[in-house]
Amino acid sequence: MKIERINENTLKFYISYLDIEDLGFDREEIWYNRDRSEELFWQMMDEAHSQESFSLEGPLWIQVQALEKGMEIIVTRAQISKDGANLQLPISEDKHLDIPISDREDRDSEQLDMSEDQETKENEDVDQDEEEQGDAQPISFIIEFGDFENLISLSHAFEAHEAMDTALFAYKNRYYLKVTFADELSDDCQDDDLSKMLEFGLDTSLTHFVLQEYGKELIHDHALQTIKSHFPLRS
Repeated sequence: MKIERINENTLKFYISYLDIEDLGFDREEIWYNRDRSEELFWQMMDEAHSQESFSLEGPLWIQVQALEKGMEIIVTRAQISKDGANLQLPISEDKHLDIPISDREDRDSEQLDMSEDQETKENEDVDQDEEEQGDAQPISFIIEFGDFENLISLSHAFEAHEAMDTALFAYKNRYYLKVTFADELSDDCQDDDLSKMLEFGLDTSLTHFVLQEYGKELIHDHALQTIKSHFPLRS
């Protein structure tokens, strides 16, 4: 197992499946047995605490990526704001994102319970369900951002309106904005809004189901308005 210190608040682990077996765990149970996956995770964190003096206190934000011969795990230590109302998640050296505690689900280790094969299958199943539903549900689109600065720029350049809502997710070291349009908004207006937002981000085939199941929800609704109010536009 390799441990890399990214910064004061973040560690990156690489652990091969051979390492996992040497620790007494079975590869399959890591994906499907939550108790065993959590047991492995805390063994890894104890090792990190010993090697890197990484504090285990406070909430942790965990991202897991399955590789061919093992797993890459990124652990970020968040902090509770002084008033106790928000979870402060570092997004760069000089910024942090405030997430209301009341809206935050306790999913610190939930992302350990996933498999790539299962993710792909469920992704396809949801796409089929959405096609069968037709126009019965509001239409949603996913926009990908590699840099949080682009999201900040978008929030100031684009005026969000009542006929749409936005939610923000983090998944595999990237940010994803879920844009949901109300049924009454015309196709032309939707296309116009999307074209403006895609000037700052990228179109992606990733579905909202994958983000909800395997990603980390940072802002549940009114994401663009929230980002705009918290992060001023740099001159």
